Amino acid sequence: MTKMSITVNQIVLHQLVKNVDGDSVKMESVLRNELLSITPEVEQMMLQLHQGYQNKAKAFGVFQEKSIFAQHLNRLLEQEIEFLGFSQYSTKLLADELGKYNFAESGTLILCQYNFLATDYLFIALLDSRHSMLVDEHLDIRRTEYLDITQFDIAARVNLTDLQVNANSNRYLTFIKGRVGRKISDFFMDFLGAEEGLNPQVQNQCLLQAVSDYCDQGELNKEQTQAVKKQVFEYCKAQLAGGDEIELQELSDSLPTLNEQSFVTFAGEQNYGLEDSIPPVRSTLKSLTKFTGSGKGVSISFDADLLNTRIQWEPMTDTLTIKGLPPNLKDQLQKALKSEN
Repeated sequence: MTKMSITVNQIVLHQLVKNVDGDSVKMESVLRNELLSITPEVEQMMLQLHQGYQNKAKAFGVFQEKSIFAQHLNRLLEQEIEFLGFSQYSTKLLADELGKYNFAESGTLILCQYNFLATDYLFIALLDSRHSMLVDEHLDIRRTEYLDITQFDIAARVNLTDLQVNANSNRYLTFIKGRVGRKISDFFMDFLGAEEGLNPQVQNQCLLQAVSDYCDQGELNKEQTQAVKKQVFEYCKAQLAGGDEIELQELSDSLPTLNEQSFVTFAGEQNYGLEDSIPPVRSTLKSLTKFTGSGKGVSISFDADLLNTRIQWEPMTDTLTIKGLPPNLKDQLQKALKSEN
């Protein structure tokens, strides 16, 4: 990715400052009264934020009808208000939302409208400040504060092109999905007036089920079914590696026609609810070619085509028999056996 591939159109920073008064927490906003000048440093910062965001696990969302943020965004896109005024109003809106939570901390809110690969985006992130040391021109050590643009987990991005072109889109808004059990992204969703849209995990699971059912209705034997699943996995893996989505028609074209029916026709007729393009989820897709599981101190993973050949499962006794252990595992077991004797 080159520096020229991102074009920053408008960008501004505002600050949110936490004030604690007894038991009450109040978030106050410190607002800039002009946009940032678009310098090489600003472009470089935004490129790093863009790349960092691309690499994070994200969920899709849509604005609710009552979203105040979306109403103001629409006014911005209709050129009824300026970007600066929109950003100031958004910062106050976020400060009000954050004031409801005790865990809220001070931070710098960045709002940027930029273009990447012919697509317009609005990026919003709450960044932390970090303390460090610097050596000045007199070789003295001084304390400094800097904006942490590498570690951030409170951010969202609106695909403005998709939002304006496709009224029924369920993926124009993305946000960083917090870790399981953490609800940090919740207040950000409330601030945006948004709810979850497309669920990639569910879409990937439905795709896998559709592939399995397609093979069943085509009356394929075990080896043929596994070959088709491997073909699907290889296609999806290539899409993942290229940062692309799974294109249902493209996938279907690469698969054999079964019972005089293409995969895309079969999936459409059976109402799996599959999108035309699906964001791939690596952990879900692995089950096309592997069986994996862990629990009670045991982790097991093996290629699906080994079942009923080198690996036998007996459901009645809940027993898995493995013939021909991996050499490194065998070595460890033999050493453990010797030490016991």
